[in-house]
Order: sequence, then C-alpha cells, then structure tokens
Amino acid sequence: MAVSLTSYLHSKVDSPHPSLSCSNKVFVGLRAQFPNCYGVGKPNLNVEFHNKVYKSIDSRCSNGKPTRGRVSMMPIGTPRVPYRNPTEGTWQWVDLWNALYRERVIFIGQHIDEEFSNQILATLLYLDSIDDSKKLFMYINGPGGDLTPSMAIYDTMQSLKSPVGTHCVGYAYNLAGFLLAAGEKGTRFAMPLSRVALQSPAGAARGQADDIRNEADELLRIRDYLFKELAQKTGQPIEKIHKDLSRVKRFNAQEALEYGLIDRIVRPSRIKADAPRKDSTGLG
Repeated sequence: MAVSLTSYLHSKVDSPHPSLSCSNKVFVGLRAQFPNCYGVGKPNLNVEFHNKVYKSIDSRCSNGKPTRGRVSMMPIGTPRVPYRNPTEGTWQWVDLWNALYRERVIFIGQHIDEEFSNQILATLLYLDSIDDSKKLFMYINGPGGDLTPSMAIYDTMQSLKSPVGTHCVGYAYNLAGFLLAAGEKGTRFAMPLSRVALQSPAGAARGQADDIRNEADELLRIRDYLFKELAQKTGQPIEKIHKDLSRVKRFNAQEALEYGLIDRIVRPSRIKADAPRKDSTGLG
C-alpha cells in the first residue's frame, strides 16, 4: 500500500503541466486556470466566450489575409451621454434620462400608472426644490392612463412654484391630453403632426347596487371637476366641454390650437440650404 502511494506521488510530481493552449485554458476574469488533477475544470461561461472569439479570429486569419467579419449589434440599454456638471465644471457619463432630468426635461411617454406617476411626482418636486424660478419642460407622447395617478400629476403641476411648459411631440390621448392643456399659459406647444384626443373619464364598478351607485357618483364628481378645469384652461364654455366630450373628440394640431388646448404650433425652422430661391415661385 505504501509502495503504491509513493509511486502515485512520484507520478504526479514527474507528470508535466498541461500546455498553454486554447483547448485547456479556463479563464476566470483575467486569470487563467487549468483543470484539476482529475482533469475536470470548474464550469465557466468565459470559456465558451473565449473559444468563440478565438475561433472567429482564427477563421478570419486562416488564409493569411484578414477578412471582415459580420458585426451584429447587441442591446445596450439606456444610452449614456457626457454631461458637464455646472457647479464643478467636470464631465461625467450619465444615462440619457438622467441628463435630461438635470436640464429640467421630463418625458411622459407611456401608460400612466401608480409607479410611473410616483416617479414623475418625485422628479417634479425635486427639481422645484432645487430652483423654483426656472421653467420645467414636460414632453408628452402617450396614451394617457389611470385616473387617480394622472390627477396626482395634474395637482402637483398646479402646486409647483416653477412654471411647467407642456409639449406634445406625437400624440396625447385622454388624460395625457388633459395634462397637455394643464401647462402654463403661453408655454403649451405641439408639433405640426401631433394629435390630441379627449373624452369623458370612464370607470368600471362591480358589487352591490349601492356600491355601484357610489362609484358612479364619484366618477361623475371627478368628471365635473376635470371639465371645469378644462374649461378654465381652454376658455371654452363648460356646456360645450360637456357636449364635445360626451364621446371621443379628436384634434389635430391646428384644431387643438383653435380649441385652446395649446398656445402655439412649433414648426422647425427651415434650413438655409433647403430654402427656395428668390426667383422661384410657389409657397415657401
């Protein structure tokens, strides 16, 4: 037994180390590991990645002439952009939404639910606490959302000291259109091809008859409140608001301007190189 153990130890000492090749190197982070004494290495995802890269490079240079490989883009998540800190003057990489928030730009581009509403509220309150003399810019391109979270955004907009300018860059439907009209007078803009749609708030109630009646009464109270606020924002008679919004009413940019939902249609300035010549005729 002792002889066999001694011979086994000598055989392990005299056995050469495995060669450094791509077939048996195991990469863990930046360090290379070899298989253990039993020839079994720990499973590591970096090995498969390294082998794929090595085979790709080897196949491109197999003929002695480098060839151009096929490059496929992979998702990078939220883009990061360089941002200069105005107080320190230093540059740093931040995600795109963070950079826009620092410039007091807020986007509403999805269904408004409780979680998204809380994020918008927190951003509004924080930016207003930093400097309440500068304007906030709210860009809207969404379908609206739930009634209570949208009303929370509206009430917060009205309670801020900072003026909130609204911009419709695509479409603003239902309560998103109501938030568009809730911006500061004179700072409610829309792009030429943007669309707005408004309608009476709807709800669904289930249960006993008394519960359904109470829910309907509450919904009517909220509807009257929204229509009253909308009449003040647009300058339209409240009777006209009730009549127009009994069904879905759609507006293009010009119709929204005439109705009082916005104050101006933003038209991009014409590029000088694209401007018509002075001797040309027709509309410029």
